[in-house]
Amino acid sequence: MPRVPFISLDGLDGSGKSTQCRLLADWLRAAGTTVVECVDPGGTAVGDVLRDLLLHRRHQMALPCEALLFMASRAQLVAEIIRPALNAGQAVVADRFLLANVVYQGHAGGLEPQEIWRIGRLATGGLEPDLTFVLDLPVELAVQRRTGEPDRVESRHREFHERVRAGFLAEAGRQPDRIRVVDATRPAAALHEKIRRIVQVEMTR
Repeated sequence: MPRVPFISLDGLDGSGKSTQCRLLADWLRAAGTTVVECVDPGGTAVGDVLRDLLLHRRHQMALPCEALLFMASRAQLVAEIIRPALNAGQAVVADRFLLANVVYQGHAGGLEPQEIWRIGRLATGGLEPDLTFVLDLPVELAVQRRTGEPDRVESRHREFHERVRAGFLAEAGRQPDRIRVVDATRPAAALHEKIRRIVQVEMTR
């Protein structure tokens, strides 16, 4: 991993991604690194429109349509935010990235995961995080932790979210050097400490 990294955090909704992204970015900043935080989908004018369509509008859409809308938002995020930040020597901490598509529309939805990886690399120009953390916890606990009205994806049946969790673990098993699974049942401070230690080790390699 380069000393100025691109790191994404992923996992079930309710796993604590947003909190851990903030804590990780704050720690990197305290160490003297300029950090750009972003959320996928979203983060740009185009992406925010697509995020609203994907998560907060109750339109019925075909699964390939859903997957490609996520890809479109990510393509704009990479072009407008992530790649310029990395080119400027800034670290990037992303709340979700391409792995989410592979798991949600692939493993859980029924599309071919390897095809989603292929299309995703086209959308991002081949850019992938140096390191991805999967915040893993049981589905029932993730549901209990959620606040507010569930969005279009969160409101899907439990079996779907069980497949999501299994998909994250399967992809981590295939790419253990790049995708790290961390126990998200632990308190936020302890989870941050675990993530921080892994990042410290990787940044010194």
